[in-house]
Amino acid sequence: MNEKDSPAAAPLPVPASALRPVRGAARLAVVALALAGVAWAARAVWHIRLAMAGQPASGPPDQGDGVHRPLNALENSYHLVDSAGGAVTAVCALVFLLWLDRVRDNARALSGAEPRYQYLWLFLGWIVPVVNLWIPRGMVADVHRSVFPDRRLPAVVNWWWGLWLAGLAGGVGLIYADSTDDVIARAYTGVWPLLAADLVIVAAAGTAALMVRTLTAAQQERIDEVARTDS
Repeated sequence: MNEKDSPAAAPLPVPASALRPVRGAARLAVVALALAGVAWAARAVWHIRLAMAGQPASGPPDQGDGVHRPLNALENSYHLVDSAGGAVTAVCALVFLLWLDRVRDNARALSGAEPRYQYLWLFLGWIVPVVNLWIPRGMVADVHRSVFPDRRLPAVVNWWWGLWLAGLAGGVGLIYADSTDDVIARAYTGVWPLLAADLVIVAAAGTAALMVRTLTAAQQERIDEVARTDS
């Protein structure tokens, strides 16, 4: 699965009717990514609020040995923010994958070449350890390279993937590995790693939205050429 530049394939004469619309899916993906960025920014605000409030005299929410003290109002509100953010992020992931599936289909039709990664990797590529470090980026890069083999890959693809990996390494996985009460305790005692992870993921969401717009515009350019040929 080593990433290599896709060879230039002679485009097949594809009728415009065989291509899937991409602008609507791209708009939905950009909106979903923006909402995900807002959700993570809200988490950062609550992390700051928890750090400024300081840990109550009764100690962290998880007292150990299965004992949990009653949560205060701020801690309860963080649970709500965290749950809402998780829901928004799940919807964002689904909408992003729908966009990626659509532009992959169009890239296959326009180039006449099968994608390097099969359909199953559209989902498994994000969750299978080790290969999730390069397969998602590889799928996105192939969308562009299969249609425009002579063009350089837009830099925003690498910025997006670098920020995503930095977020994973910097605390995203660790945050979700912990319970919400554990994260609250971390905000009380050491908030800076949480804030750094929040900032990186907000930036990753923003660059992902820019990447969606950039790749969609490039593919739409090719679709418009096909439509003009048909007419």
